Amino acid sequence: MANHIKVSILMPARNEEKYMGSCLESILGNDYPHAQLEILVIDGVSTDRTREIVQSYGRRYPFIRLLKNPRRVIPAALNIGIRAARGEIIVRMDAHTTYAPDYIRQAVEALETSGATMVGGVQKPAGDTPVTRAIASATSSPFGVGNSYYHYGTETRWVEDSVYLGTWRKQTLTKLGGFNEKWLINEDSELNHRLREAGGKILLSADLRSTYHVRSSLRALARQYFRYGMWRAKTSLIHPTSLGLRQLVPPAFVASLLLSLALARFSPLLALLVPCIYTLTNLFVSGMILARQGWRHFLVPFAFATIHLAWGSGFLVGLARFLVMRRTRAGKLTQASAHAD
Repeated sequence: MANHIKVSILMPARNEEKYMGSCLESILGNDYPHAQLEILVIDGVSTDRTREIVQSYGRRYPFIRLLKNPRRVIPAALNIGIRAARGEIIVRMDAHTTYAPDYIRQAVEALETSGATMVGGVQKPAGDTPVTRAIASATSSPFGVGNSYYHYGTETRWVEDSVYLGTWRKQTLTKLGGFNEKWLINEDSELNHRLREAGGKILLSADLRSTYHVRSSLRALARQYFRYGMWRAKTSLIHPTSLGLRQLVPPAFVASLLLSLALARFSPLLALLVPCIYTLTNLFVSGMILARQGWRHFLVPFAFATIHLAWGSGFLVGLARFLVMRRTRAGKLTQASAHAD
């Protein structure tokens, strides 16, 4: 019966020419009927061949449409897609990912039969170079991403946090007001918090199988996780109950490193305590990964350190930035109120 439900796929994209073709091919290879499917690629003013690739597919498959996203940010793209969607069910997909042939059907069936308000899958990372293999190993390890189960989970379960991508009824997203466009990153966690507050349930389905192509360098990984940390700080300030222990560990680690620097002048041994414990733990976990997966993953200690330092630093910077912004905004409102009186 799920095959009779109209589905709209939303895919925010910007400069994705490297992955767009393989991504669309994997979606078109799904066993969900094309007659009940539409694919909306919402392009954020790409400067490469992304638009051309999507248009070429659109000429062959009329249910593939290219939409414009002049704001260039993901939540704006998703809201454009929600408004344009003709389907009863919305499935978010990422251009950096390829999907199993039953992905759409499994997502729709899980949403229809489980009682979930939102369904998502496990993010299986992939790499084909020493750097990307290390990143893939680090981002699928609890040491790298904490208890973020969607990075390495193997069983279907209810979750209180996030899942990879998402499937919803369109009316659910409409009632929630869509994605908050004030969040340039971490828009999914912010939406998930509002969804749970409204009584919704989130299901992580191990049957939703996909392969995610990780960032190509440690520098790109650092930039990605710094932004993740910074915008997670904003989510935590606005929705304090959404903050979990795993989000506190990286900034606490970075803060302890800064404290170690301050202590170096007075007690070099004490200053080395945190760096040494972290290094030994990192090498121990990395050694276990190398024993299982082979020496081709020899850069995994550097991937772990990049994730932890970038995310923690981003969170601390975001905490300072958004606290200042809140106080400035509150001050302006107080002044405006005083003038009005």
